[in-house]
Amino acid sequence: MKFARYGERGAEKPAMVDADGKLRDLSGHVADLAGDVLADLDRFKGIDPTSLPLVEGNPRYGACVGATGKFICIGLNYADHAAESGMAVPPEPVIFAKYTSAICGPNDPIIIPRKSVKTDWEVELGFVIGKMAKYVSEDDAMNHVAGFCLINDVSEREYQAERQGQWSKGKSSDNFGPTGPWLVTPDEVGDFDNLHMWLDVNGKRMQDGSTATMVYRVPFLISYLSQFFTLHPGDIISTGTPPGVGLGMKPPTYLKAGDKVELGIEGLGTQTQTCVDDD
Repeated sequence: MKFARYGERGAEKPAMVDADGKLRDLSGHVADLAGDVLADLDRFKGIDPTSLPLVEGNPRYGACVGATGKFICIGLNYADHAAESGMAVPPEPVIFAKYTSAICGPNDPIIIPRKSVKTDWEVELGFVIGKMAKYVSEDDAMNHVAGFCLINDVSEREYQAERQGQWSKGKSSDNFGPTGPWLVTPDEVGDFDNLHMWLDVNGKRMQDGSTATMVYRVPFLISYLSQFFTLHPGDIISTGTPPGVGLGMKPPTYLKAGDKVELGIEGLGTQTQTCVDDD
C-alpha cells in the first residue's frame, strides 16, 4: 500500500494512492497518518482505494507522515560517499539529529539560508517507525517499521563542518527535510536493500546509486538505535546517501536560487524542488 498526506501546510489530510497514482481521501477513516495509526496500517488492506473520494486537481503533497517526534539521520553510510567526503567508513553508525522543523513536503522549495554559499543535496532512503522500539533485535526490527519514503537530506556544508559543534546546525534549516511523496509499506517496497536511487540538478544527473551499497542496513540500524533511546511511531530515520553530492565535486558545486532539484528512489516516487533565497 501507498499512503500520502495532502493539503496546506499544517492542515494536511491522509490519503491512499491508487493504482494510477491518484490520491484518494482517507480522512473518513482516520484523522492523520500519525501516532498509533502507523502501528497497524494493515487495517486498510480491506479498503479498495477506488472506493474512496478522488482528490481533485493538483494538491500540494505534505510530508508523508505527521507528528514526527524525532528525525534521525545516519552519516557516511555509503562507503563511496565517505570516500568522496574524505572520511573513513565509521566503525559504528554516525548518528545526528535533523530537527523536525526542517520537515516539509516533497515538492516544497529548498530555502537557501541567508549568507549560505554551500547548500548541498543528498538523496536518501528513509523509513518511518510504526511501533515503539526499545532494545529490539535485528530479527524483530522490521516489525517496527510502518513504511519507507524518499528524503532529500539538504545540507549546508559550511554550517555542518566549519562552524564548530555537531552536524545538526548544517542539516536543520527550514525546508531542509523534504519527505515523501509516499509512505510505502514494506510488503510493497520489496527488496529495500537493492533500490535504485538518483538525483538531478538542472537536468544533470548528479547521484546515481543503489541502496545495495549501504554499509549499515535497516534492521541493524533499528536495533542499534533502539539500544540508546526509544523509537516512537512517526519517528523518521534517514539512512545516508550515495556519492555525487556537491561537496565531493572538483571543484565543489552548491545550490543557488533558481536551481531545480529532482530526485527519486525506485518504488518510492519522486520529488521536485526549486531553490529560493530566504527573505
